[in-house]
Amino acid sequence: MNELHQKLEQLQLTGMCQELDHVLADAAARNLSPAETVEWLADIELEVRRKRSIERRFRLSKLQAKVGIESFNFNHHKSRMHIKNKILRLLDLDFIAQGTNVVLIGNPGTGKTFLAKILGWKACQANCRVLFTTAINMLNQLAASQVDHSLVRKLKTYTDPSLLIVDELGYLALDQDSSNLFYQVISTRHAECRSTVITTNSPFSDWGNILFNTTIAAAIADRLVENSEIFLLGGPSVRTAKKPPAAKEEE
Repeated sequence: MNELHQKLEQLQLTGMCQELDHVLADAAARNLSPAETVEWLADIELEVRRKRSIERRFRLSKLQAKVGIESFNFNHHKSRMHIKNKILRLLDLDFIAQGTNVVLIGNPGTGKTFLAKILGWKACQANCRVLFTTAINMLNQLAASQVDHSLVRKLKTYTDPSLLIVDELGYLALDQDSSNLFYQVISTRHAECRSTVITTNSPFSDWGNILFNTTIAAAIADRLVENSEIFLLGGPSVRTAKKPPAAKEEE
């Protein structure tokens, strides 16, 4: 039996190896056939690999937190109740398959980032490639890549994921170079029908102020809005409410 364990480990069948003794004993007690026993072990291995893949997706996503829709308080403000059904429909993740964008607009503390992370974690669980980043961090990374002439490769970091979440657009105004880089990301994702989630405290009418000029702002907004779900979140900041740490929402 030890030799079999070693062979399973060499084959990297860790799930089978860990459960082998239990499965064989239980299979004998239940008079399972060899085929049924092997299928049971295969199911265990598949589940182990599925969970491992999800954990890897989560780690690479940079989401930093696994949050579910059950943690989002729709009763916090009437604006949340107005969008509840649409938000719940997003959880089937059809919007990713359809290349639909999601834009979450609202003041600080209204739940934009929290909702974005809920969608991100749900997508990780469906084994989608997800990346979470703030707008400023993404643009700083792209700007730095221009210095060592690796921009084309770095752009793929943000254009390739099935779901890109860009947080905090509009907190700082962008110069021409940053606005052009942002346009390249959105334009490429639009052309390749890949979903982008944007959280922003600025309505589209103000994007001419946060991007370099109205021309770039219009070009980016057009590509985002053409196939999108737009949500307006209102009400007081959840950060001002006294809640247990486990129930606390983000922006």
